Amino acid sequence: VQVVESGGGLVQAGGSLTLSCTASDIQFDILTIDWYRHAPGKGLEWISYINSDGDRTNYAESVSGRFTISRDNAKRTVYLQMNRLKPEDTTVYYCRAGATTYYWGQGTQVTVSS
Repeated sequence: VQVVESGGGLVQAGGSLTLSCTASDIQFDILTIDWYRHAPGKGLEWISYINSDGDRTNYAESVSGRFTISRDNAKRTVYLQMNRLKPEDTTVYYCRAGATTYYWGQGTQVTVSS
């Protein structure tokens, strides 16, 4: 199973980015997906969740109202739309996919300039 994140990059504060997460060699539409990010000095910070059907989502308080998670099972992709980005959102973002066993991607760097 391979989990791959993409879509990171450099953006100015107040801007937007959309991250994508795909998973291969596994039945995608049974997977729950979580997004995490590396918080310097604090380890991994959970930021969002979506269930397999896409009808249940959850967000950390730090991103609620700014980030939106969604999925397209036909495209085997989960998206994290990030709006009103702040410099403190700068870090590496990771996707975790699984049902009973969980798999991690390598991460994608998001840099928000002030």
